[in-house]
Amino acid sequence: MINSILLFALGTPEIILIALVVLLIFGGKKIPELMRGIGKGVNQFKKGMKDLDDEIKDGVDDTKK
Repeated sequence: MINSILLFALGTPEIILIALVVLLIFGGKKIPELMRGIGKGVNQFKKGMKDLDDEIKDGVDDTKK
């Protein structure tokens, strides 16, 4: 509950400050690589969830026959 309240308490100045800190820590060249890696991870997760849903649906269809 507290985490969701704190998440929505972020305003524009706080987000800009966080972005600047990330830029200082990782540098301009590393951020695109980091984002690309995160994107690939999200895509793999979504693919895994879709495959799992398909397997579950196939299993349910098999038991109905």
